[in-house]
Amino acid sequence: MDKIEYLSQFNLLRSLSTEDLTEMDELTSITTVPKHTFIQTPETFTERLYFVKKGKVRLYRLSPDGKQFTLDLLSEGNVFGEMKGISLGTRGLFIETVEESDICMMDTERFESYLLQRPRFMMNMIQVLSDRLAHLSSLAFNLALGNLHQKILHTVVMLSEQFGYQNEGEYCRIDIPLSHQDLANRVGASREAVTVALRELSEQKVIKTGFKTISIQREKLFALNKH
Repeated sequence: MDKIEYLSQFNLLRSLSTEDLTEMDELTSITTVPKHTFIQTPETFTERLYFVKKGKVRLYRLSPDGKQFTLDLLSEGNVFGEMKGISLGTRGLFIETVEESDICMMDTERFESYLLQRPRFMMNMIQVLSDRLAHLSSLAFNLALGNLHQKILHTVVMLSEQFGYQNEGEYCRIDIPLSHQDLANRVGASREAVTVALRELSEQKVIKTGFKTISIQREKLFALNKH
């Protein structure tokens, strides 16, 4: 598959014409990044905009005691980075591939000129910024006010919206591998505390766990999705 076909599959770029995509191709370089490789650390931050063509990347911070706190998990079609007034909230973060990923990098100077000439694309960028801010606002609110059980359920519901789920009778299995440590990183708790909370939620038949899988009771999922 050539690079223009790659770009045409990005959610953000679907409104662009073939001519626009051809020009965009000249501004973009695609790199295959191995699993568990840093794309960025706080020390290596540079102003640059990235697209995830294939794979998944994790955005996280470290607490003063070294505990990881996952802010977001981005898959195909997502955008991250910062450059000259366009901020997707990644300055100061660790950004690491969860699996082998194809990452597109934009030339900052030329892309800024490109944006000014393409109002449709600029509007799509604004929508991405709006969606990201809404996501982070919801995440911050729920993690600040909820108890650990509520934080876990909120996180599982958000992951179901982002990555989908599989119906399994009474339960819906979240369509992404999720270990106890992964979940602990997302809710800002220890793995041990999350394991206890998951066991308690399982006993209440709210969720069901397996090897790197979490399923949530169907009615509970739909109820939480309404809020």
